This record gives sequence, C-alpha cells and structure tokens, in this order.
Amino acid sequence: MRNEPETYTQTSLDSTHTNQRPHHHHIMGILALIVINKAGGLIYNRTFGDGLNQLNTNDYLVLAGTFHGVHAITARLNPLKGLMYAQHQQAASVTTAGGVTIPSRPDPPSGLEVMETENFRLQCFNTLTGIKFLLFTDMMQTNVDLTMRKVYDLYSDYVMKNPFYQLEMPIRCEAFDRKLNSYIREQNSAR
Repeated sequence: MRNEPETYTQTSLDSTHTNQRPHHHHIMGILALIVINKAGGLIYNRTFGDGLNQLNTNDYLVLAGTFHGVHAITARLNPLKGLMYAQHQQAASVTTAGGVTIPSRPDPPSGLEVMETENFRLQCFNTLTGIKFLLFTDMMQTNVDLTMRKVYDLYSDYVMKNPFYQLEMPIRCEAFDRKLNSYIREQNSAR
C-alpha cells in the first residue's frame, strides 16, 4: 500500500488554497555531518535543516559503530591491492643524489568512500589518523570533495588547535559549531 501525500487546507479571508505535501520532502544540499574516532566511536553529529529523519542518540552511536566496521571490512576487500601496491612501489621509489633508494609512502587502504541511495548520498573522508568524516548530502549536491575539505579545515583550525580538546573524545567546541553552521548555511543557500 502506497503512502498518499498528506493534504492540508489553508483558509484566508479572500480564498481557500489546497496544498499537497509530498511524502518525500524536497531535500536541499548538505544534510548532516557525523565524525567517528579511530575506534569507531561517535564524537560529533550535526544535522542541517530537516532533509533527514531525526535519529535518537542511540541510533547515531549504532550508525557510527556499524559504519566503522563496514569501512574496515571494505578496506580489505580488494584482493588485487597487494599486487598492485608491490608494482606501484617498484615504480614509485625515489633514488636520491647519493644513490639511496627511498620507497614512497603507501596510500592508506581506502574502504567505503561513497554510498548512494535514492534519497541521499553519503561521502566518507578518512584522515591519516583514522578519524572519519561522514557527510550526508542530497543527490544533486556538487563539489562534495571541496565541501569535505573545508569541513576538515574547520576541524583542524577550531578543534585540533583547541588546547582543551582531548583526542578521540566528543567534540564540544562552540567556535567549530559556529563556523561549521555558518559555512553549511552559506553552501545550502547558494543552491
């Protein structure tokens, strides 16, 4: 059985208007940000606007732990990674003027990076220290990589440089919240 759109009537002094409210709201831009520490713990979550159904705290904790596990498994899924890595290492070694060969640094295993559904897109940025930034956007959002980079820059500037912040702990930084909300509002209103 399909859900029919909810109908509501608005009455004014001069006329009556009937509006259809669709079952799926029109989703705009950047919907939410979740930050997960390297152990899979939720350390930050924020929703922007009303594009996503609201989850309770326990749901966010489960989501963070589940994504962390799926990411770890998907990072190990590619059986050709070891062979390709060995070939890449041979080609990417650098020889110095003194004749010393220095191997290049390997790329970290990448795991799940993008997940698309019919209603939203999830993009993951995994830092070298294992912190994962999950950005939920609508399907039409462009330049998600640039947005993710800016979010990471704000994290670096306002969280990591905060002398009171303890690594791996929940992020409680008013300056970060303010700057992030301002940036996301600017991005969502530019559409």
